[in-house]
Amino acid sequence: MQTLPTPSTNINPISGSLTDTTIHRRKTRPVQVGNVTIGGGYPVVVQSMINEDTLDVDGSVAAIRRLHEIGCEIVRVTVPSMAHAKALAEIKQKLHQTYKSVPLVADVHHNGMKIALEVAKHVDKVRINPGLYVFEKPKTDRTEYSQAEFDEIGDKIRETLEPLVISLRDQGKAMRIGVNHGSLAERMLFTYGDTPEGMVESALEFIRICESLDFRNLVISLKASRVPVMLAAYRLMAQKMDALGMDYPLHLGVTEAGDGEYGRIKSTAGIGTLLAEGIGDTIRVSLTEAPEKEIPVCYSILQALGLRKTMVEYVACPSCGRTLFNLEEVLHKVREATKHLTGLDIAVMGCIVNGPGEMADADYGYVGKQPGYISLYRGRDEIKRVPEAQGVDELINLIKADGRWVEP
Repeated sequence: MQTLPTPSTNINPISGSLTDTTIHRRKTRPVQVGNVTIGGGYPVVVQSMINEDTLDVDGSVAAIRRLHEIGCEIVRVTVPSMAHAKALAEIKQKLHQTYKSVPLVADVHHNGMKIALEVAKHVDKVRINPGLYVFEKPKTDRTEYSQAEFDEIGDKIRETLEPLVISLRDQGKAMRIGVNHGSLAERMLFTYGDTPEGMVESALEFIRICESLDFRNLVISLKASRVPVMLAAYRLMAQKMDALGMDYPLHLGVTEAGDGEYGRIKSTAGIGTLLAEGIGDTIRVSLTEAPEKEIPVCYSILQALGLRKTMVEYVACPSCGRTLFNLEEVLHKVREATKHLTGLDIAVMGCIVNGPGEMADADYGYVGKQPGYISLYRGRDEIKRVPEAQGVDELINLIKADGRWVEP
C-alpha cells in the first residue's frame, strides 16, 4: 500500500541548526492507475514493460507476475492490433484469478483509435504517442506547413482522440501522453524543429484536447535517447505547465538506453538528475535486457536520492593504506548477511581515522579499530569490540538485540 512520505531533517554538526534534506518535488495532481497513485505527493512509482507477445496470454500473465513480484508497480504491454486488445481481457482476468490484480497500461500506436477504445475496457491506463496517433504521410518536397494544413491535422487528431478521452474519463481511467524525440510528427518537426520545444508543444496539443473534454487523469512523458535532450524537454515541460497552471505528473525515462553498465549509467544520469530537481512522479529504466533487470536500477536510483527506502543502504569507504582488514571482502560478507533487510543504514569502515565521523548517520557501524578486532557501533555509540572472525555474526546479534532483524 502506498503511503505519503514524511519530510526528514538532519542536524548540522557544526552550526547545530536543522537542515532540510528532503527533495522538494514539484506539486502534481494524483492520477489513479488501478490501485496505484502517480503524483499527488505519493512515492515515485516504478514501471516496466513485458517483452512477450500479448497474444500469448499465459506467457504474458507469467511475465507480468514476475515483474510485479519483484517490485514493479505498473506494467505496460504492447497492443498493436485488435486481437491483442481483446487478449488483454483474458490477461486481466487470468491475473485476477491466479495471482492478483496488477495495474496495466496498454501501449497504442499508429492510427490506434479502434484498438485504443477496445483496450480501454480492460486496462487501467492507455499510453498514446502524439507523433504516431494520427499518421501524417511525409512529403519529400515539403518546404513548410501552412496554418491551414496544421489546423486540419489538429482537427483530425481531436476527432480521433475524443472518443478515447470520453471513454477513459467516464470509466475513471488514465492516459499517458508519451512523446518520443525520435517520432515527432512531421508538422511539429517543420514548425519547431527537432527540438525539446517541439516535444513539449506536441504534448501540450494533446493535453489541451483532453482538458477541453474535462479529462485530467493525465501523465506526461517526453523521452529521448540522448540525456541532454531528455533533460531539456522535461525541464521545459515542467516550466510550461507551471506557467499554464497545469499540474500533471511526469513519467521519466531515457528511451533506448542500451544494456550493461552504460545503459544503467545513462538512465541514472537522466532520471536521477531530474528527480534531484524535484521533477518526476514515476520512472521506467529502459534496458535492452530482461525487464526484470530494470527494477533494481529503478529502486537504486530512488534509494540513492532518499525518495524510497526498499533495501539496506551500505556506506563504505574506498579503502586505503590505513585499512585494517580486507574491506571489499568484508563488505561482501556484511551485504550477503543483511541484504534482505529493509530500512537500515549499515556502514563498513576500514579504520578509525574517518570511520565514526563519516558513518554518523548509519544505524550500525562495522569499523576496523585495531588489527584483528572490529568495533561495532549503534549510531554514534561504540557497543562492543570483537575478534574480526566474529564481526559479521556479532553485527547480526546486535541487530537482533534491537528487534530489527528478520529471517531471510
